[in-house]
Order: sequence, then C-alpha cells, then structure tokens
Amino acid sequence: MNSEVLIIGGGVVGSQAAVMALGMGADVTILERSLPRLRQLDSEFNGRLKCVYSTSDAIENYSVEADLVIGAVLIPGAAAPKLLTREILKKMKNGAVVVDVAIDQGGCFETSKATTHEAPTYVEEGVVHYCVANMPGGVARTATIALTNATLPFAVQLANRGAAKALWADKHLLNGLNVHAGKVTYKAVADVLGYDFVDPREALAV
Repeated sequence: MNSEVLIIGGGVVGSQAAVMALGMGADVTILERSLPRLRQLDSEFNGRLKCVYSTSDAIENYSVEADLVIGAVLIPGAAAPKLLTREILKKMKNGAVVVDVAIDQGGCFETSKATTHEAPTYVEEGVVHYCVANMPGGVARTATIALTNATLPFAVQLANRGAAKALWADKHLLNGLNVHAGKVTYKAVADVLGYDFVDPREALAV
C-alpha cells in the first residue's frame, strides 16, 4: 500500500514536493485555491496526482488519511495562515509526519514552532513535526549558489545605478521595497504590523 502524501499549496514548493513524493511512489494530493493553478498542475503531472480545491473541509478530510502533510502556503510579506488546527491533528494517524515549510513566516499549522537542524523534530498529539527554520540551510552551499544566481543581477543594478534610480527603473526591485525613509512600503507588512501603508513610488518621490 502506497503512502498518502498531502501537500497544502500548489506553488513552487508544493509542486517540487509533489515531484519528490511521486518519485518515491506515494499517492499525492495537492490542495490549492487558484483554479488556473489547479488546471496547470493537473496538466503538468498528467493526472498522476489529485488536484483538489482547498477548503477547510478538504484540509481535514485529506489530513486524517495522510501519512505525510507538507504545508507549502505562502502569502508574500505576510504571516502564514494557520490551516492545520490542533483538532485536525488529533484525528491524524499516530506517527504521521507534518512538514511546515512556511515556518519562516510563522508556520501554517497551529502546533508549529520553529526547530533547528540540530534538533529538527518534536511530537504533538502523536504527530511528528518537522519545522526547521531556513530549511535550505541543510544544503548550504547549493542554496547559496541558487540564491546568488537569482539575486546577483539586482545587486549589480543597485551598485551601478544607486538605490533610488535602480528602484525606479526596475519594477521587480520596486515591488520588493519594504521600508523607505521610515515609511512601510509593502502593504502586507504594513497590515501585519499595524502601520500605515505608503506606496513605494510616493515614498521615493519625497
């Protein structure tokens, strides 16, 4: 009998987790709230996994049957929503495993608390939790190379043009601006911390 793997969130982390789980012979279900993304995943995986619209009922129904639940939910700049509650956890299989990839943003399971590579797991309600903050640190050299490849072009722009000109010239850099001149310029961060949001263009124009 194959292991049952539930992945909550169908973004980059979720889809790559699905590739690994399928490669190990598991029965995989992905929960996702974007219908276009669900269609895309179904096409990419050619029906080899179940693509299900994410609701609270779906999370509970699939979690209690799962041997492994991977939380791969991301709200850019904001705290992760708590999607797997303690009450659901109590109904899960004894010895099941949950992996909270969103732990760097507070975690998407109610029982999540950050752990380290030295002591990566703990047990609550009979379920093993893996909630290591900075999971890529487990393969530090590879992670550093990948991050550098992605960020170096932006660093070069900042160095060559200066911060203000580079931000005005590149919408991706501008979208990543969180704080400028004491003003919070990223809406999700402002909302979570209770600050007034200021459009980055307005903040830079001062």
